[in-house]
Amino acid sequence: MLVLNDVEVVYDGVILVLKGISLTARPGKITTLLGANGAGKSTTLKAISGLLTSERGELLRGSIHFDGVDITKCKPFEIVKKGIVQVFEGRRVFQSLTVEENLIVGGHVVKSKAQLRETLEEIYEFFPRLKERRMQLSGYLSGGEQQMLAIGRALMSKPKAILLDEPSLGLAPMIVDDIFEKVRKLTESSQLTVLLVEQNAELALEYSSYGYCLENGRIALEGEASSLRDNDKVKQLYLGIH
Repeated sequence: MLVLNDVEVVYDGVILVLKGISLTARPGKITTLLGANGAGKSTTLKAISGLLTSERGELLRGSIHFDGVDITKCKPFEIVKKGIVQVFEGRRVFQSLTVEENLIVGGHVVKSKAQLRETLEEIYEFFPRLKERRMQLSGYLSGGEQQMLAIGRALMSKPKAILLDEPSLGLAPMIVDDIFEKVRKLTESSQLTVLLVEQNAELALEYSSYGYCLENGRIALEGEASSLRDNDKVKQLYLGIH
């Protein structure tokens, strides 16, 4: 279980971005963060991943626990070793490396070569398209294939939790549905904890079990995904229904 308690984040020492965020993401479930641009969604993921300092950010107050362990002060590589991996917005694959080389990089925390090969085959079984493209430079993949690769690379470290940032960005609806279906199956089959940031609120609520709506760095609404879909404020702000 991933738990954030009263987390505050500031950038450049003066810009308060998160103003007391508290949330819980449970194993075997997809939990979504909704909100407009600048609401603090991606900052929340970076706070969990320990990546704030790379962007002159700082966690001022609050705590982050995973599997009952306080990871608030952990460095990014320590957080990965504890089982949390982030898939960044925009996919960010290593374009000059092949598909297989990208995946092997994702398994850098796996010490056994046999386990690395076994996990690689599991990824290929889950994403057959990647196996077909295994020796191709990742820069020549389609957007959907690159997103599969980014998720597959994250899975190579055998994580307990994945932070997904805008996985549908720039992709065709059919490809997006396929990727979300795979994420849901993976979540249910391996009891993976998924914390999702997604601009497409309708899609996010369809696949999530629980959701939080962020406004100006604060949680304005939370609840079961089904109840949020029926909430008038969510309909107006995020689903475009008046």
